[in-house]
Amino acid sequence: MTVMTLPRLPHTGRVTQVRLFLSEWTKLRSVRSTLWSLFVAFVFTVGIAALATAVISHHWPHMSPGDRSGFHPLEPTFAGVQLAQLAIGVLGVLVITGEYSTGMIRASMTAAPRRLPVLWAKAVVYGLTTLALMVPSAFIAYFIGQSILSGRGIEAHLGDPGVLRAVFGAGLYLTVVGLFGLGLGAIVRNTAGGIALFAGLMFVLPPLMNVLPTNWNNAVSPYLPLQAGERVLQTTGGTLAPWAGFGVLCGYAVAALVIAAVLLEKRDV
Repeated sequence: MTVMTLPRLPHTGRVTQVRLFLSEWTKLRSVRSTLWSLFVAFVFTVGIAALATAVISHHWPHMSPGDRSGFHPLEPTFAGVQLAQLAIGVLGVLVITGEYSTGMIRASMTAAPRRLPVLWAKAVVYGLTTLALMVPSAFIAYFIGQSILSGRGIEAHLGDPGVLRAVFGAGLYLTVVGLFGLGLGAIVRNTAGGIALFAGLMFVLPPLMNVLPTNWNNAVSPYLPLQAGERVLQTTGGTLAPWAGFGVLCGYAVAALVIAAVLLEKRDV
């Protein structure tokens, strides 16, 4: 039996953007931290949603009328997103700082001396990988959570105002958080420093705003990365509209990547 093979394109030795994409994809999927971080993010997103909605469903008959009136079925559904964003953001830092810690970045920049295409390849590959995993994860968490709450007749439907946007937005939110982490890691070029900077901006800075006068806090806090980005997950009103808040988070991610690109061009590897 004759086995047919596809003709192979001649190797020209040129470094193209497509080849950089393939190279970064090989790096990303061959590192254990990638698999573990994405697995943890998936488990947090889906598992905690199931646990939180099960607890709510169990306690629903004993909840006060005030607690019931202030309840929205999407809130426990997105409980896992709060932890998943930490795994996704830390992995974003590691995507770039891992190469600096091992010295592999020198080989990458030797192969692609223009430098910036390497950064864009990392951002695109990691962003698409995160998007491809976290959007389905958000929908799985939604369907599991709402099926549990439906036993009490308190579930939310995709056709309800803002629900589809919030579920899809959860995946988008986690993707941009990952790119924000990647940008910060590229700026700092150190794993510990990048993770500390990411955690500080996302989780430490918001509580610190409480020491400011109330009017200052109310004016600034809605524009911080965490509060602004999470608006796309919410169905209630706020200072920023849901997509406007998500746009602010995208602005932080773009700013981090732009600063990283400028520094990458100016600094030695």
